[in-house]
Amino acid sequence: MYSLCIDTSNQPISVSLMKEGYVLNTHTSSIKRNHSVQLMPLIESLLKEADILPNALTDIIVAKGPGSYTGLRIGVTTAKTLAYTLNLNLYGVSSLKALAATTDQTDCWIVPIIDARRHYVYAGIYQWQNGELIAIMEDQYVALETLLKKLNQASKVVLVGRDVLQFDDLSHFDKKLNLPQAEKMDALKGEPVTIHSFVPEYLKLSEAEQNWLNQQQSNSN
Repeated sequence: MYSLCIDTSNQPISVSLMKEGYVLNTHTSSIKRNHSVQLMPLIESLLKEADILPNALTDIIVAKGPGSYTGLRIGVTTAKTLAYTLNLNLYGVSSLKALAATTDQTDCWIVPIIDARRHYVYAGIYQWQNGELIAIMEDQYVALETLLKKLNQASKVVLVGRDVLQFDDLSHFDKKLNLPQAEKMDALKGEPVTIHSFVPEYLKLSEAEQNWLNQQQSNSN
C-alpha cells in the first residue's frame, strides 16, 4: 500500500510518499513560492525517484485545515482530483494536529500555532497519552489573548511551528520551530472521506465573506 501525504496548509509545503507506514521519499520546504507551481512537479518527482507509477498509489492523505485559504484550496483540490482520477482512498487530517505530531514530548501540552493575522491564531492543544495524540482543546480560530489565558493554566507548554516567532506574547513558553512533516499524517488519518463532499476546514470566514456578511447585517438594521 502506497500513500501520498500532502500538506500545503501554510507557507511551508510538505509532501511525503509512504509504503505501509514507512517513508520512502519526502520533501519539506519553507521557500516562498506559489504552492500551485510547486505541488504537482514535486509529487511527480517523488514518484519518479521512488520508481512508482501514480496508479500504484492506494491512499491520498491531505491537511484539511485550518491555515491559508489559498494553500488549503490547492492541497485539497489536488488531493481530491488525484483520488477521484486514480480511484484512491482520500483522508483529511487537521493541519494543527499534524504539526503537533512533529514533537514527541509526553510531559506537556503541545500547542501548534498558525498565524491568522490581526493578533488571532489558529491553535489547538494536544497531548500524547498512551501513544495517541489527544486533543485537550479542539482546533479553533482564537484571539491570542484568549489562548494565553488558557495556556497559563498548564504547568508545561511547548509551542510548535515557525509562526510562534511572530508573537512577543509567547516568548516565555518553550518552542519547537518545526516545519510540517507530511509523513506524520499517515498515522493520524482515521477513516476515508467522501471525495465529492470533502472541503477544507477554514474555521473562519475569509475577509471578503466577512465583509459581505457585515454589509448584509448593516442593510438589515
